[in-house]
Amino acid sequence: MDSINPSSKRKDSLGLIIFIIVVLTAPLWGKLIGAGYPDLLQKFAIFGLFAIGYNILFGLTGYLSFGHAVFLGIGSYTAAWSFKLLSMNPVPAVIFAILLSGIFAAAIGYVSLRRTGIYFAILTLAFAQMGYNLAYSVLTPITNGETGLRVLRDDPRVLDNAFGVQIEGSPVGNFFGIEMTGYSGYYFCAIMLILGFYLAMRVFRSPFGMKLVAIKSNQTRMEYTGYNPRPYLLTAFVISGMYAGLAGALMVIVDPLAGAERMQWTASGEVVLMTILGGVGTLIGPLIGAVVIKYFENIFSAINDSSLQATFNFLPEWLENIVVTIVSPFVGDGWHMTLGVLFMIVIIFMPGGIMEAISRLTAWIKRMRE
Repeated sequence: MDSINPSSKRKDSLGLIIFIIVVLTAPLWGKLIGAGYPDLLQKFAIFGLFAIGYNILFGLTGYLSFGHAVFLGIGSYTAAWSFKLLSMNPVPAVIFAILLSGIFAAAIGYVSLRRTGIYFAILTLAFAQMGYNLAYSVLTPITNGETGLRVLRDDPRVLDNAFGVQIEGSPVGNFFGIEMTGYSGYYFCAIMLILGFYLAMRVFRSPFGMKLVAIKSNQTRMEYTGYNPRPYLLTAFVISGMYAGLAGALMVIVDPLAGAERMQWTASGEVVLMTILGGVGTLIGPLIGAVVIKYFENIFSAINDSSLQATFNFLPEWLENIVVTIVSPFVGDGWHMTLGVLFMIVIIFMPGGIMEAISRLTAWIKRMRE
């Protein structure tokens, strides 16, 4: 479809260039908002990639999955085992994580897509919880249970040993001599994010993407036209699962540890929130939602009563105590309350998420200029 409209291609190219510049300069502009350090930037990139992939399924087809965390966990464990058995180079870890997540996504999707609506959502949730419980019990020899799967210095790593690569100190991802820590780790994640965003853009603009939108609009009518929607839905599900597997692999690449908590239903719920908050079905919205949630998590979870008292000490003591008492449940361990309030505001006043707010603001500015 995009080949029909050259102006659309130019807009996409310009948008991709701007996106690349913003991602690559994140350590610079991130410092202006207190988000310029590597750990947080890595979270932005990893969860942004997770949300972009999830949006290919949820945003384009309308199929709500509560089980995508299982692919996040599969990607993490696959990357960890790649580090343990093959090499600390992240390339094999990424490749195997994507492939294995795709295989599991094909199997789970084949079963789950036999149902629609809430039944599909419950099926995916059931698969995720099965994976989570298996990782804690039956599969303990593979996952190391509650402790989590760690990458150790004395692991075999046959490829590293074959090429004479020596591990000194604690094992960390090593991309041809570049350690995957700090800003180096962020830029590796950033490159994966850019590639993932470009692929999502191609999917959105392709005839395949238009078919997914048609399924979301009216699946029954599409069936009447002679199309069988299930192969398209399954393909979207597999692509989305592979994005989640890649995100899980990146978590291990920047921090060589895989735990079963990444398969818990809360991780699936978080990516749903990211997608809805940013804007379901939009290209950049889920990434914005992921950045906002992780930024809020970082800022508000670090605030305690002492910080609040220091912030509001300009008020009379009686008023300061009242304000601190009201605000304190929304920060620290209770930062999810702030996220909940933000989410309710968005759903009530801007059902299209942050991207709808941006569109409204842009339209208002244009009217004011006229």
